[in-house]
Amino acid sequence: MGVFGNMLGADETLFKNAIALDYDYVPKIIPFREKEQKQVAACIKPLFMKRNGRNVFVHGPPGVGKSVAIKKILDEIDETTDEIIPLYINCWKKNTSFKVFSEICRQLDYKFIHNKNTDELFDVVKRLLNPKASMLVFDEIDRAEETDFLYYILEEIFLKSIVLITNYKETVVSFDSRVKSRLLPEIIEFKPYSIAETKEILTQRAEYAYFQGVISEQAVARISEASHKIGDIRIGLFLLREAGNNAEARSAKKVEPGDVELAISKLDKFSIKSFDVLDEEERKIYELIMDNPETKIGELFRLYQGKGGKGVYKTFQRKIDKLEKNRFITVDKIEGGAEGRTTIIKPNEIDKKLTEF
Repeated sequence: MGVFGNMLGADETLFKNAIALDYDYVPKIIPFREKEQKQVAACIKPLFMKRNGRNVFVHGPPGVGKSVAIKKILDEIDETTDEIIPLYINCWKKNTSFKVFSEICRQLDYKFIHNKNTDELFDVVKRLLNPKASMLVFDEIDRAEETDFLYYILEEIFLKSIVLITNYKETVVSFDSRVKSRLLPEIIEFKPYSIAETKEILTQRAEYAYFQGVISEQAVARISEASHKIGDIRIGLFLLREAGNNAEARSAKKVEPGDVELAISKLDKFSIKSFDVLDEEERKIYELIMDNPETKIGELFRLYQGKGGKGVYKTFQRKIDKLEKNRFITVDKIEGGAEGRTTIIKPNEIDKKLTEF
């Protein structure tokens, strides 16, 4: 074998379909979410009989398949019937009523939205949706700046099921009372994957993404272990992609253990979402933590108040929880000592190049 026998050529790649490692990619089969999908399907089933469906509130930690599972149902509706209109809106990007109704118009191929205000846009939406039934999915609903659009839809769209997706169970409590009283959703929780489930999901994605024989079972197992430890399947997708990129950078024809370990070494600087996920108060708290690393939570709260922080301690704790869930910080609970349990807050080093995965 020549010196270049184990090296990729300039026009070669290890990836058969790298898109399969995108988190938005919807595979043919969504493993381990059949129960949750059946619950959602039962709620929207009346739409097929020209009756109002039930509304659904889906919650669970990041990276447990909430969005992918619901998108699969939307795809099946699109393939099955023309009598139900499937709509998906990400409220992180479309966070006002005007933006939501503009996006619905775009998805319905209505282009004449210029110079129309929110009420006029909703009149168009109502005219386009009411002849049929609709399944309207609002992902990351906690990022919406206001929820007036839900009130409009609940009041004036006749046949529909509304599905709300969020990482935070308490989101529904914050809705306007008019929305809550009309929404009355079925609540469905997506729980974290087990280590065995994580490995099977990542094995499936690796088979979709790589040519046969490129990545070993042992490599996928190591990636699955790292992903499960953090509790986010998106970490596994990132590692699968990054390990392959590392191998290609070496012009290698296989992913070796060193490629996987190099990818894992980047996790300390990894954040699933950009800083746009944080509201103004949360950013202030994060900056305060950056300026005061390894500080007790009580002392941080006093510093927060001293800088004009508006929230009470319970609200402050919830924002700390959110920063931890999104991996901007680490929370260490230390038992014992003169003060009993002590909670220490540490900032995580974030590589902004990795915040848009």
